[in-house]
Amino acid sequence: MAKTLISVVGPTAIGKTTLSIKLANYFKTEIISADSRQFYKEMSIGTAAPTLTELASAKHHFIHHKSINDSYNVGAFEKDAIKCLDQLFKTHDYVIMVGGSGLYVDAVVNGLDYFPEVDSDIRKELNKTLETEGLEILQQKLKKLDPKAFKSIAIDNPQRVIRALEICIGSGKPYSSFLNKDKNKRPFKTIHIGLTADREIIYNRINKRVDLMVQEGLLEEVKKLEGKQDLNALNTVGYKELFKYFKGELTLDFAVSEIKKNSRRFAKRQLTWFRKKEDYIWFDYKTSLDDILEVINTKTSENS
Repeated sequence: MAKTLISVVGPTAIGKTTLSIKLANYFKTEIISADSRQFYKEMSIGTAAPTLTELASAKHHFIHHKSINDSYNVGAFEKDAIKCLDQLFKTHDYVIMVGGSGLYVDAVVNGLDYFPEVDSDIRKELNKTLETEGLEILQQKLKKLDPKAFKSIAIDNPQRVIRALEICIGSGKPYSSFLNKDKNKRPFKTIHIGLTADREIIYNRINKRVDLMVQEGLLEEVKKLEGKQDLNALNTVGYKELFKYFKGELTLDFAVSEIKKNSRRFAKRQLTWFRKKEDYIWFDYKTSLDDILEVINTKTSENS
């Protein structure tokens, strides 16, 4: 039987953690997190990391295993996750992976694209342009330098646009020319399960989650991290808005409303990313476990 990774994806607050635990218990297996912010032990409430009860319900990997002071990126995660999967598949036919960070999910399933080293000053200049002239200028520059990348990447994500541009400028070649080259074939099959709902439902769930985070102590969590807001890990929705509140730049009510707004925008970007994938099987967030398992078992039979 082929070893199978079941990847559970979807927008923030849709119920991925709950489903992943149900699947892990059904298959008597363990969970790998591919949420790039739940890695950090100082960021628990604001990243909606699994609770102690949820962590006790199924064995999790890559939850709070790093500090915000550590240097950790998608390349390091890919290596760590594949090493972990190699071990887990020795004793399990199935492993569950859960997370809304599309790049990290892709890194595990398909491997990473590798790009040439470029001068770090290029990124600094592009970030300055973003601050002073806005994202549209950078988008138009990318459209001119690499029309293929302009059509394929998450064009409303500033960091994705800047990454593509720095490769174009630094290498003298289109960013898209480095994609899908010589990736390692994985020794396991992957079944992609996506959870979704009507946009209004997703947005309402996000708003309620943010209110709950505040009740559970989000302000206290962020307050402890003051002075470290320049760290990349803290350039995260829920943290950057409250740093502005603590600096007196925003009222608390407005900061919380900004967290909700930016979380909704993030959810929209997540759905845009995942819905470009052809092999994802989408379920309404209320779909029963039995119905999802029926599809998984059918796909497993096809892969055998």
